[in-house]
Order: sequence, then structure tokens, then C-alpha cells
Amino acid sequence: MYDLRLEQSPSATLLHSFEAAVKRGVAVRLIFNEDHAQTIPVPPPPEIDWAFVDQLKSIGVQVRPVPGVPDLMHHKYVVRDAASVLTGSTNWTNDSWNREENVLFTVDSGEVAAAYAQNFNGLWDKPVVAASGRYSVPWLLLSDATRVRPYFCPGRSLKLVHAMSRSIASAEKRVRVCSPVITSGPILGTLAEACEQRKVDIAGVYDATQMDDVQRQWSSQGGAAWKIGAFHTVVSSARFGAKRSTPYAKGSVHDFMHAKILVADDYVYAGSFNLSHSGESNAENVIQIESAAIAQMCVAYIDRVAARYGSPPAHVMP
Repeated sequence: MYDLRLEQSPSATLLHSFEAAVKRGVAVRLIFNEDHAQTIPVPPPPEIDWAFVDQLKSIGVQVRPVPGVPDLMHHKYVVRDAASVLTGSTNWTNDSWNREENVLFTVDSGEVAAAYAQNFNGLWDKPVVAASGRYSVPWLLLSDATRVRPYFCPGRSLKLVHAMSRSIASAEKRVRVCSPVITSGPILGTLAEACEQRKVDIAGVYDATQMDDVQRQWSSQGGAAWKIGAFHTVVSSARFGAKRSTPYAKGSVHDFMHAKILVADDYVYAGSFNLSHSGESNAENVIQIESAAIAQMCVAYIDRVAARYGSPPAHVMP
């Protein structure tokens, strides 16, 4: 878990659940990102509630911090027994559960759980972000024959961003983007090209405050000038909503557009990964899902959020 900062009722509820699990003999282990000591505008740095961590330790939960320097332990997932995984964009914070846009998927599959357990155990045994995720997981079948494939970064980050880019480039009907920022070079470049071609329905939503910070950084980097042009192509050519969130400050309200989903035709990519260059170096997870029904559900969600922040609704739902 990247950010662990719960207050009052949510904190008590989670603590009670952990305590009950430990009492019935469940082995509970928690990895979290140790406070980042540097200024990082995207994603906002975590604010770990160390008192809550101490409470978890006191009831028998094993905990292990992972240093967040130079790269972040940005995962947000839970593996339950050897049976299921909960993963998505949702941190364990009051803001994540009350104020931000977030998504959470439950995947019932022993094979998927085993892949995530392998990722967890690697970080547990060697809490070094740069050394994690260095293995490939093949396509797996769920009980209803839905195909899914987990990706873990940084080990498979290049494979992930090129899979996302390939899905965008080969889409025939629709592309939907839901991410706080869009800064990964392969993804941004491919998305801009698809917007220029105007062959498929493209729409999405991002966090305007965070993208403003990113563009200020780009403007001071000579090699990043093309990204400013590519981003302007995307938001001017396609239907994008932009949430004007509260700028990050320690102790401030966090109301970011925080969900992370990419839909290309019937492929869905969802998890902890912002579509960002920095995310390629962080410890991240994404699950790719091939399902027309789940893709349609995610399209509907993204269109609702985008409309909330300025994107006009689609005339025809593809």
C-alpha cells in the first residue's frame, strides 16, 4: 500500500478486520512506501500514519516499509489467501475513499493471486523497488473464460507501456483514458497520433492541476518540448475532461482525479500505474483484461467522470 493514512471510523474498521483475521489464524503482512524525503509533484507523496502502523504491529500484523527513494513503492493491492486479488488506484486514506475518483477491481483467480503473491514476496524479501517485478506473467483464464494478464513494474514497465501503446494504435472503435497525468512518451505519442488520425472515438479525463505542474517541468527541459505539443494535440482533438483539484500541500485536502484506467476497444488496463514516465520506474501493477462487458463498464465510468469535469458526453456510445 502506497499511502496509509486513515482516520476515525475507517481506521477503526480496518484495524478491527485485521485483528479478527489474526485471531482466527490468518497470517497478515503489510508492505508500505516509507515517507518520501524529496519533492515529488506527481504522484503526491504519501503521508504514513505511523501510529496506525504501530497499532497494526501490536495486534500481530507483520509490517515492512520499502524505501521510497529514489523510486516509489506505489502499489495498492491486497492478496487474499491464494484465491483473489483486490487492485486498483485506491490508497488506504480517507481522501481516497471519500474525495478522490478511484477504482478497485476484485479478481477471483488462484493464478492471478499467485502472480501478485510472487510480486509481494519479492518486495518483502528484498525491499528494493528497482529490483522488483522482473518476471513475465502469461495470459491467464478466469473461471468464465475472461483473459487477464498482470504486469508488474519496474521490471516489465517497457513491456507494459508498449502493450498499451499498441492497443491504442490498433483500436478500431474507441479509446478511453483516465489518468491523473499522461506523460509516458510511447503512450502520449501514440495517443496524439491517434487523435490526429480521427479514426476512432477518443475521450478521457485527467487532473488539470497535476498536468499543469508537469507542463511547467517540461518547459524547462529541452528534450521534452514535443510532449507539450503532443499533449495539446490530445486535449484539443478529443473529448477530455480536466479536474481542477486542490494543489498538493502537506495536510491539505486531497481531491485529485486519481483513477487509472485505459480502454482500447475491448481491452482494459487498470491498476496503480499513472500513464507516466516516472511510473515506469516505480513499483506498480496493472491488470490487462480482455472483456467487452468490463470494457463497456469502464467506458461508462470514464465518460461520467469526464463529463463531470468539462467533457461533453458522447453522442453515440460505441
